[in-house]
Amino acid sequence: MYIVATPIGNLGDVSARAIEILRHVDCIAAEDTRHSRKLLDHFAINTPILSLHEHNESERSEMLLKRLQQNKTIALISDAGTPLISDPGYILVKKARRHKIPVVPVPGPCALIAALSASGLDCQRFIFEGFLPEKKNARKTKLQHLLHETRTLVFYEAPHRILDLVDDMLVVFGPQRTIILARELTKTFETIHEGSVEQLKTWLNEDKNQQRGEFVVLVKGSEHVFLPATLEIQRILALLLNELPTKQAVSLAAKITHEKKNKLYAQALALTGKTA
Repeated sequence: MYIVATPIGNLGDVSARAIEILRHVDCIAAEDTRHSRKLLDHFAINTPILSLHEHNESERSEMLLKRLQQNKTIALISDAGTPLISDPGYILVKKARRHKIPVVPVPGPCALIAALSASGLDCQRFIFEGFLPEKKNARKTKLQHLLHETRTLVFYEAPHRILDLVDDMLVVFGPQRTIILARELTKTFETIHEGSVEQLKTWLNEDKNQQRGEFVVLVKGSEHVFLPATLEIQRILALLLNELPTKQAVSLAAKITHEKKNKLYAQALALTGKTA
């Protein structure tokens, strides 16, 4: 089985090896057959294609595994970029490897790596979180857990949620944390824009066109190193703030952690973006 990376926008980014494999395998498993058909037609690839997406992955993986066990060759592709990176395919690859079927990566485009390489942020150490939760409280809780992460943070985000994400980052990370927004990578309107959280919120609101397209959001890691005990106190306080008023959350956090209330109150204000 081949894991084949496909273009994230510019068709010229597909490799000769990828085209050759897609032409000669017995079957192509694609996230969206209608979307992938455009790519295949462009390169005159007539290989049979079937769908493998989040709603049928378990059932379809069993069927594809049987084909692999019959010595059939399969190429797995996603709508864009490298399969399995915030895309379906994990179940199939896991099953194939468990049954000793060779799984061969065919490297190529990946929005995560493309954005990171051009961001100007630290690429030696980074953490990829994919898409954050859709619900606001869950999203803020996840961001709060990452508040003191010193590695570069990388996320994917959809256009209809980008403003909500930046608003939540403003509350959790504060107005001055550096962020890079990379949108429409390799396409005509590719944009890689850097600024503070506050600056990027203004930029997005001033130009609605900048809210279009799929986003890679990169956040500079925290410059402050916290001890494990401090991080645990922050985690407890953040969880309580999501469920309780500030004063009540601080009071309960003080009882749990034995930390001073005035210190916890200052941390609570920083986490919520409120003023004393």
